[in-house]
Amino acid sequence: MSKNDEKTKDRLKKLSKSIGKIETKEEKMAKGKSKKTNGPAFKTSEIIVLILLTCLVSLFMGGVIVYKLNINGGKYLDKELQEIIKNYEYINSNYYGDLDKSKMVEAAIQGMLGTLDKHSTYVGDSDSEANMELEGSYKGIGVQVYTDDNKNIVIHSVFKNSPASKAGIKDGDILIKVAGESLEGMDSSRVSEIIKKQKGKFDIVLKRGEEEITVTVSLSSVDFTSVVSKVIEKDDKKVGYIYASIFANNTYKQFKKELLKLEKKGIDSLIIDLRDNSGGHLTCAEDILSLFLDSTHPIYQLKGDKKNTKYYSKGNKDKEYKIVMLVNNGSASASELTTSALKEQYGAVVIGLKTYGKATIQEMQDLSTGGKYKLTTKMWLTSKGKKLNGSGITPDIEVSLDDKYKEEPKMENDNQLQKALEEAVK
Repeated sequence: MSKNDEKTKDRLKKLSKSIGKIETKEEKMAKGKSKKTNGPAFKTSEIIVLILLTCLVSLFMGGVIVYKLNINGGKYLDKELQEIIKNYEYINSNYYGDLDKSKMVEAAIQGMLGTLDKHSTYVGDSDSEANMELEGSYKGIGVQVYTDDNKNIVIHSVFKNSPASKAGIKDGDILIKVAGESLEGMDSSRVSEIIKKQKGKFDIVLKRGEEEITVTVSLSSVDFTSVVSKVIEKDDKKVGYIYASIFANNTYKQFKKELLKLEKKGIDSLIIDLRDNSGGHLTCAEDILSLFLDSTHPIYQLKGDKKNTKYYSKGNKDKEYKIVMLVNNGSASASELTTSALKEQYGAVVIGLKTYGKATIQEMQDLSTGGKYKLTTKMWLTSKGKKLNGSGITPDIEVSLDDKYKEEPKMENDNQLQKALEEAVK
């Protein structure tokens, strides 16, 4: 041992002796108590060592648990989930080309949904047409387009007060170019993508008849109009007519506005047309029903394992005029809930064809990729506990739509509406 090592050893001995001589007030009290107990007291250095050992053991055991749960063959995971992880890792490690992991996960989720009921589905990104319609608004120029037999992109309809309507775009116009880019050979979804990526003002070239027209537009927030109304005179009575195409986020607001307009005109009865209304937001149906029924009325029930839960109207009073409902095979989900509640709780007369029969509730889930999917989580029953899923609502008066209306769609040829008018004035 060197002289320096011996000196260091001597210093450590002296230091440990001096530490041993220092006693706090608490230590003196503890010493007095220790005389009554058996066994030696722990030194400060021993306590420090014990604490360090405890921390090390805790860290080691925690690591072992995490390893067993997540790495060691997924021992504590479901067997099916182990299979997914095992093959994901194999594909990721062995596939010869480049992989898009986000798309792989998205495809796996779509595959899982494909084994469930038909209403549990992948619905794409937030800009998909179905999502925009349910939201009730989107950013665009305010047109709906379709591809005709000659592969032309044709304007089907122009929304009121939209950039397209202000620019003079009309139904039937053919889109030729957007911001200088030819649309030849493109489908309608691709055209929508091109329009949505524009910034500021841009030109659109249209063909109207034999003439080419150039208009300037810019993107804006556009509301979908899902509700229209009018007063129909029949047998010296005023019949209110209100049509809702979907139950979107903004449908209730539009419905309430149109209903108030009809009531101010002194209607004697009301026809609510929900033909081909595929449903939408349940809360929208609840709010619309609350316009007609007071809070003593149940409007639907949620099916439970042991007990069904009833949900009631939030309205203040019942309306007093007669209501007739128009439905068909395309009336589904929230439109069926609305129809069944008004039939059972208000006494509304239902005319048309048997409804679709969808009485389940889907919840939307967002993916990190930007996509979304709907998952069926609940089943609802009518206000009186009747099951509609798979069976639908049978009309009080069954009427098939006449071919004459399909050939020439106008009110006079709509025999279902004419039957509803007859019933409304009785």
